[in-house]
Amino acid sequence: MTGRARAPRSAALFALVSASAITALSGCGGGEDPDVGTNGVGKLPATKIERKAKAAAGDARAVRVHGSVTSKGQTYRLKMRLKSDGGIGEVSAKGGSTFQLLRVEHDLYLKAGTDFWAQHEGGEEPSKSDVSAAQKLKDKYVKVPPADPAYEQLSVFTDMEALLDGLLAMEGKREAGERGSVGDTSTIRVTAGGGRGGTVDVSLEGKPYPLRLQRAGGAGTVRLSDWNDGFTLHAPKQEETVDYGKSISSGGHTG
Repeated sequence: MTGRARAPRSAALFALVSASAITALSGCGGGEDPDVGTNGVGKLPATKIERKAKAAAGDARAVRVHGSVTSKGQTYRLKMRLKSDGGIGEVSAKGGSTFQLLRVEHDLYLKAGTDFWAQHEGGEEPSKSDVSAAQKLKDKYVKVPPADPAYEQLSVFTDMEALLDGLLAMEGKREAGERGSVGDTSTIRVTAGGGRGGTVDVSLEGKPYPLRLQRAGGAGTVRLSDWNDGFTLHAPKQEETVDYGKSISSGGHTG
């Protein structure tokens, strides 16, 4: 009687284990929803993904921008931290010129080495007086007058709204592309004009921030990170500053 009692329990246990195994295997199959656990934008049409990414960027208070941008035939390498009332960071122009920018509200400052200040637009060799004057500006924060043409050209690198508007502009029909990742963050890609009009990789985690941009026509690739990470901007100390009323752009230093 003992043997006959065990058989039904063994059969029932085997059936239970087999059913659980089948259920587990079926859950690992190709029918799994790729949007489970995401912010859901991957289900949307490309135009709506782009719209949500721009809205998230527009609502953000701060961002870090890192990458290359080509504008008016000049390529710049950016390493900037931006927020609504200013920004700070480094800009390198093609040809080796590197300078630092700091904008606190309406006050814009530029800091660079002697070589930057001594160079001429036409590539001419600087004179001794040029070098002497440049040495006085070396590693000083030079306050750029708002009336100087260089102010508008340089301040765009520190203007979060204007820079993002330009970077996020794409041309052509939008299509939702591959899923991938930027760093450790899952993303969905939106392409414009078959990729020729630019691409943007949008976060599938949390807010749908744009995380990587490839600009139309090969005009640079940019990473956007540290969204909403606050930081403090301070005007430089008086002893570190030169109020340079002369036109900075006359020497062609800004490219």
